Amino acid sequence: MQADKKSDIGVLLLNLGGPDSLSAVQPFLYNLFSDREIIRLGPAFLQKPLAWLISSLRSAKTRAAYALIGGRSPIREITLDQARALEAVLNESRITNHDSRITVFVGMRYWHPYIEDVVKEIHEQGFEKLIVLSLYPHYSVATTGSSLSYLKRILTSYPSIKTCEIMSWFDHHLYIDALAEKIEKGLAVFCSSPLTPGIAPADVHLLFSAHSLPKKFVDEGDPYVDHIMATIKAVTARFSNPWKLSYQSKSGPVAWLEPSTEQMLEEMASQGIKNMLAVPISFVSDHIETLYEIDMLYKEMATGLGMRLERAESLNLSPAFISALKDIAVQGIKEAGWKE
Repeated sequence: MQADKKSDIGVLLLNLGGPDSLSAVQPFLYNLFSDREIIRLGPAFLQKPLAWLISSLRSAKTRAAYALIGGRSPIREITLDQARALEAVLNESRITNHDSRITVFVGMRYWHPYIEDVVKEIHEQGFEKLIVLSLYPHYSVATTGSSLSYLKRILTSYPSIKTCEIMSWFDHHLYIDALAEKIEKGLAVFCSSPLTPGIAPADVHLLFSAHSLPKKFVDEGDPYVDHIMATIKAVTARFSNPWKLSYQSKSGPVAWLEPSTEQMLEEMASQGIKNMLAVPISFVSDHIETLYEIDMLYKEMATGLGMRLERAESLNLSPAFISALKDIAVQGIKEAGWKE
């Protein structure tokens, strides 16, 4: 361990992860379905065998989807770029004393770089102060909860590392600013297009599409839906557009949150709605849910229903979003008492 790192602060960004090649799809799915905090596949001793079976059955279809977006998920590269951008702005602002430096790491739950490997690296570099920042804005036991639970188990082997966990930031004003900026840009696409002559921004319906969740979690008190609604309330206060909320990306035989985005598209078509901007509300970077599901599946479905669907850009490397992450991390550093 490097003793000279004791005054430095690490920031660990937690995210889902994604397959970095077509051959990684099946093992990625296996890791995902092996997590009983997301979905319980029978008794505990059958979790991994059933996860292997499901991942094997689903892998061909899922590989075909990833093949359409470049043969891999871009989430690793985007998250690493977010980490580098965040590290730069944190160190530019002199959060701590001049002898201290902040280093931002990325740990993924279900694919490389795995959380356990990154924590080992953090320990080997000598860090003893660690801000843990989940890149899921809205808390759920299936996302932030699962990642933090797993991280805490890993950290039992590294007692020298002290942590401050940031559980959610769904209503942070700079995060809302970043979302609003992307929505404004998306609405402008309609106004500048010959496909929709004379349309005003307020004529476009906003369709907030969030990642779905097994309904039982919400029934048991999970705050995910409340957090999503609080974000939408804060964002839509800045716009006069009509809006709706739907859920995408469900998997497995259990009951999931509704309405699904597919159901909502059919409902909107039946109401005579012609123009909509899809806003990926629970995603902070592009992944298969945005690049394939929204950009391909839902857009094609909308066209078939006589509607035009465009998508607000994902936050990715938006300077406004990086500023939000910076402010969130700084607040964590202050709450931990590590600002000197």
